[in-house]
Order: sequence, then structure tokens, then C-alpha cells
Amino acid sequence: MDVTAIIMAAGEGTRMKSNHAKVSHKILGKPMICWVADAALRAGCNRIVVVIGSHADEVRALLTGAYGDAVECVEQTERLGTGHAVRVALEATGINKGPVVVLNGDLPLIQPGTIASFAQTVAEGGSAAAVLTMTPPDPFGYGRIQLDGAGAVERIVEQKDCTPEQAASLLECNAGCYAFDGAQLAAHIGEIGCDNAQGEYYLPDMVEILKSAGQTVSIYHCDDYREGLGVNSRAQLAELTAIARDRINNRLMAEGVTFIDPAQAWIGPDAAIGRDTVVWPQTHLIGACVVGEDCQLGPNTRLTDTRVGDGCSLDETVAIDVVVENDVTCGPRAYLRPGTHLLDGAHVGTHVEIKKSTIGEGSKVPHLSYIGDTTMGAGVNIGAGSITCNYDGKNKHATVIGDRTFIGSDTMMVAPVHIGSDAITGAGGTITKDVPDGALAIERTEQRIVEGYTERRRARL
Repeated sequence: MDVTAIIMAAGEGTRMKSNHAKVSHKILGKPMICWVADAALRAGCNRIVVVIGSHADEVRALLTGAYGDAVECVEQTERLGTGHAVRVALEATGINKGPVVVLNGDLPLIQPGTIASFAQTVAEGGSAAAVLTMTPPDPFGYGRIQLDGAGAVERIVEQKDCTPEQAASLLECNAGCYAFDGAQLAAHIGEIGCDNAQGEYYLPDMVEILKSAGQTVSIYHCDDYREGLGVNSRAQLAELTAIARDRINNRLMAEGVTFIDPAQAWIGPDAAIGRDTVVWPQTHLIGACVVGEDCQLGPNTRLTDTRVGDGCSLDETVAIDVVVENDVTCGPRAYLRPGTHLLDGAHVGTHVEIKKSTIGEGSKVPHLSYIGDTTMGAGVNIGAGSITCNYDGKNKHATVIGDRTFIGSDTMMVAPVHIGSDAITGAGGTITKDVPDGALAIERTEQRIVEGYTERRRARL
């Protein structure tokens, strides 16, 4: 069964008070529109069409970067309502058969199973359309579903049109998503009119149009009303972020992960954490992070697109696009920049920054150092305050350090430079030439002692 998902993402989102598209705002590090597109893909939708409009270039670039050709963008240059948006999508893509599910781009909590089951309501030919419904604790503001004696949709009563009796008795609410038989949708979408105060074409009008054509419109009730919650303000963005956080953390705890305080850990939807790992407060995992078993994450740790092996401890560590192997310790206050690779048993200590470097097995960069564009062997010790001087103002240059080498404190390694295995550099040296295996490199001026200097200086003051 070929299922098409049309995702509505053309709106202005004026209540967000933002210079960016509403659907580009992130929940746990991931744009809202990507939550919906991911759910549609995992639901088995064969074709994903996103209708863009406001901030079209921004949303198109976001989707292209995330999905390539797997998601199509159709621009609604005139925003004339939801019915018009669907018509634009149909005309641009030629879709005219199979189930078509219309979703909103600001519904980040909708689940793949819900979308798949929703599409199934029109796949077998019993209904020409279905409305996704829910029963939120407070139904105020939602369109209410009025059913006939057979359980089909009789009409949708908008909040402003509800009588007090209807408001009290009609608790089934319209979540704003629709499933259509593609042939019926294509045949009747042009019948939506704009005879209303806003002069717009509203997709809910399809209910009456299809019923007038002798078709049946059913409902698909969403048991978890939160799947139908949308984002129209910063407050709602924070509210749904908290719900998404709790969902993810509860799932991870059920899989064997410990959270010291689940309300203070923000784990993205694409992250994975192994059992017996402990997540401390103020820990963030953004993007495609994978963390192994028996690790300690945090407190105050932020990982982005980073892979961590088993038995690691990352305390107050920021890591971006990094690979950390097994039994590695980092922090507190370590900064691992893109391209960093820490091999088994490596240690990165306090106030250390590493960029695009490999730190060998069991090697240590304990404190107050910068290592950039470096390949380091096994068993190396980097003394405090040491720096690889990798940038000459125009180009970056590489440093190579062999196995078991000891770099004395406050050593400046001016790249390009190769320091061999089992070598030693004296503290305070500036190494500008290659150092052979097993050699000692010392670069210092001769120490000079000026006797009586303090007394003479005080006499001058």
C-alpha cells in the first residue's frame, strides 16, 4: 500500500514572535518539522510532501539537509488556507490515488503507529476520509466532532459555534489531521470555497463536501491526546519539549539507564544509551549520539553527534562530532571539538581543549592544554599548559607524537613537527624541530640570577 503524507508547514507562526519559521524551532535539538517527517517515514509513508510558504528557503534548506530527496517540498506562494495548501500539493505532485494523510508540521509528538493506523482507516475503501480526534483534558478552542447514529462524522462544530450544551457534551476534538482516499481527495478538493470572513479555503470543509457526495467520513481516535498537541507559542514549545523529554527518559529508564534527576536531562530522539549508564543532571545529548554501557554522563555535559564506548566518564564535557572509545575519562571542563578521537583508556582532564586529533590508548592530556591537528601514540603524557601551535595565520599544520613520549609542562610544539617515541621534552620548551625516538629535547635560555635586585628596586620606589 503506497501512502502519501502531506505535511503542512507554510504558516507564519506569528505567535512565536520569531524571525524564523515556526516549524524550524527545535525540540530537544531537533526541528519540529523533522519530528513529524521522521514519524511519517517510520510509519511507512512512501512519499513525504511538505508544503512550505513562510520562510520557504529556510525550511527547504533544513529539509534538504536532513533528508535529501526523501522529502519533497512544494511552495504555497499565496497562503490562502489549509484547503488551498493541499490543492497546491496535489497539483504539484499529481497525487490522485492511495491513502493521503495530511499532517501538521507543528505536531512533534505524533507517533509512527498512529499515522500508520490512521492511514489504514481509508485504505480499505470503507471511508473516503477520516479525522484524527482526541479528548484533551481541556477541550476549549478545539473543533468538536459530532457523530451520527452509525458513528460516522456528521459535522465538525468549531469552538466559536458551540452552544453551551455542545461544549459540555461533545468532548471528541479535532486534532487537525486528516486521512483521505487519494482519488476522492483529488476529485473534490476543487470544491472547497472561500466564502468566509477570512476569504480562505479550509480543509475541514472537505467533510461536508464528501458527505454531500454520498461518501462516509469516519474518525480515528488517538488514545494519547498529547499526540495532537500543536505548538503556536514559546510557552507551548517548552510544554511539548518537557513531554518529549519525559517520554524519552522514561523509555531509557525502562531499558536500564539511570537518571539522577530525569527532569534535568535532555536526551534527543535520535540518541541511544546503553544499560547501567548513569545520566547526571544538566546533561544534553543532541543529534545522533550513541553511548555505551556503564558510563557516567555529566553533570553539565553536552554531547552532539558523538559516539561513546563502554565504561566512560564524561564530567562537564562538551563534545561535538567526536568518537570516544572505551574506558575514557574526560573533564571536568573539557572541550572536544569535531574530528577528535579518544582511544581506549585515554584521559582528558580539566580545562583541556582538543580539536581534530587522535589521542592514543592510555595517553593523558591532564590539564590546561590545547591539542589540535595532532596524531598521538599510546601511553603519552602531556604536561600541564602544553600547546600544539598548529596555525600559522593562514594554514593549519600537523603534530605527530610517538608512543610513550613525555611532554614536559608548558611545552609549545610548533607544527609541523614530529616528536618520536619514548622521547622527552623539557618543561618550558618551544619545540620547532623534529625530535628523534628516545631523545631529550630542551629549549631554554640560560637562567640568570641578579643578587640584591629586590632591595635596589624598593629603594627606587
